[in-house]
Amino acid sequence: MAKHSSVAMALFRKRWLTVVALLVMVSVTTAIAFIVRASLESSCDCRLYTTNQKRYNSSPESSKPIGVAVTQSPLSFMKSRLVLLVSHELSLSGGPLLLMELAFLLRGIGAEVCWITNQRPSETNNVVYSLEHKMLHRGVQVVSAKGQEAIDTALKADLVVLNTAVAGKWLDAVLKEHVPQVLPKVLWWIHEMRGHYFSLDYVKHLPYVAGAMIDSHVTAEYWKNRTQERLRIKMPKTHVVHLGNSNELMEIAEDSVAKRILREHVRESLGVRNEDILFSLINSVTRGKGQDLFLRSFYESLQIIQERKLQLPSIHAVVVGSDMTSHSKFETELRNFVISKKIQNYVHFVNKTLTVAPYLAAVDVLVQNSQARGECFGRITIEAMAFQLPVLGTAAGGTQEIVTNGTTGLLHPVGKEGIMPLAKNIVRLATHVERRLTMGKKGYEKVKETFLERHMEERIAGVLKDVLQKAMEHQRT
Repeated sequence: MAKHSSVAMALFRKRWLTVVALLVMVSVTTAIAFIVRASLESSCDCRLYTTNQKRYNSSPESSKPIGVAVTQSPLSFMKSRLVLLVSHELSLSGGPLLLMELAFLLRGIGAEVCWITNQRPSETNNVVYSLEHKMLHRGVQVVSAKGQEAIDTALKADLVVLNTAVAGKWLDAVLKEHVPQVLPKVLWWIHEMRGHYFSLDYVKHLPYVAGAMIDSHVTAEYWKNRTQERLRIKMPKTHVVHLGNSNELMEIAEDSVAKRILREHVRESLGVRNEDILFSLINSVTRGKGQDLFLRSFYESLQIIQERKLQLPSIHAVVVGSDMTSHSKFETELRNFVISKKIQNYVHFVNKTLTVAPYLAAVDVLVQNSQARGECFGRITIEAMAFQLPVLGTAAGGTQEIVTNGTTGLLHPVGKEGIMPLAKNIVRLATHVERRLTMGKKGYEKVKETFLERHMEERIAGVLKDVLQKAMEHQRT
């Protein structure tokens, strides 16, 4: 008995070490704090910068392996240039992490990169400390948001990237009389879709910058219309740049062994069987992300299955992004709904995490249920498609630019009007395995064609060239 116990323990240790090794491969945009339930944690990956160094020709000739072709990065023209990145905050939200990813891509080709966090907490918390440490480790210089160093860096920089509309407040607060000197070399990267960001306090300098970069066409059009109608200002030249999946995430998505191990591990932690069908919404738990409407749709789908007496494996809803430590009224509502409908055995709440790869490997369908104007882009959607998952998404925002309705997923209306259509789509994919798999394969093909890291680099490179050209022309005049 003792021998069997020791063998089992050895197998468990071996399996867990394999899982940890796989998790370390995930990129900085998806690997920050892997939490299964509340008991398992892992730190974010540190391979992105070193991978870029290996992949691109930024090392001396003598260090190149003989006979191995080196790919030229689309961003290689940024080598040795000074770039200042200004973020309104440093957190685990999408905006700051995207800017960090750009920082590492630029460092990977030899650019000098400085980072400023405008709204840095007075006391450094674990998240800020960890993220700043990652940047310093990759050669990104972290500069105080205020003071002469910030002004000097902005004046010397070849390019200044303001990240999100809120970052605009940094200009007047810090640069003051130097603002006109800096604006001609500013690229403003905007991700917001909510109306309260259309304030002159944030964006009064927007017409005078070298360019704006926005993640989707629908968001760009929204900003163009709202700035003209509400603020009476004109947008600068605006570039739409769809995002791409990191090479590290694609490595996991295309590794069948890695996916199988992650799938088994996560499903075991959730207490579901391999044959069960999992529908997952992976997003911060807030009303705008639509978890409440998703759970109502999920409940209705269970009722349809019962009424039609459909013979199916159990279906489950997995809500990734929970945070009960915040004592949010909305999350309490979600859990009370689950209890009131007696579906606790079929709904699983998972703590907030940005290490999405294990969950994408474990589930069968992604639900993107963002409400109102939808997601500006919704990177989780293309990450799910990389894992060959069909997407059930709202017909709003950037999701419509990613999901081909009826081919890579199914779209439904926002609001209460979307509850029953989403419920029916859940049943449709639960009952048609072949359709589910075909949609997943089509989504993967679309990712390979359009949404890889190199595609994003090429799109960003075109924007940076345009902004640098404008900055040089302004300097000459």
